[in-house]
Amino acid sequence: MKKIINTTNAPAPIGPYNQAILSGNTLYTSGQIALNPKTMELVIDDIKSETKQVMENMKAVLEAADMTFENVIKSSIFISDMNNFKQINEVYGKYFDEASAPARETVEVANLPKFVNVEISMIAIK
Repeated sequence: MKKIINTTNAPAPIGPYNQAILSGNTLYTSGQIALNPKTMELVIDDIKSETKQVMENMKAVLEAADMTFENVIKSSIFISDMNNFKQINEVYGKYFDEASAPARETVEVANLPKFVNVEISMIAIK
């Protein structure tokens, strides 16, 4: 059985998908980009601000499922330029305890939705 997870504290989906799906004790999130959920405007002033907005959006989705970053077991990070990896990683790392951080991959891609620089999705368990 699946439960749809949606919150107004994260950007509304801009296509035929939901912010997250809870199946049993496992949460599968859609990728988040740096859309401000209140204005639906992109936060792309610099890569650190962009990454912070992505992580705050992800935090809101996790909270809507009664979870935190401690519940995350896997992250996927998609970036448009591997030269931004260090700055993205610096911001991303502030949301996790390094000793219990989730598994992760980071992949450079040609284009992301709305031509943003970073998109992150996660899998979490209760």
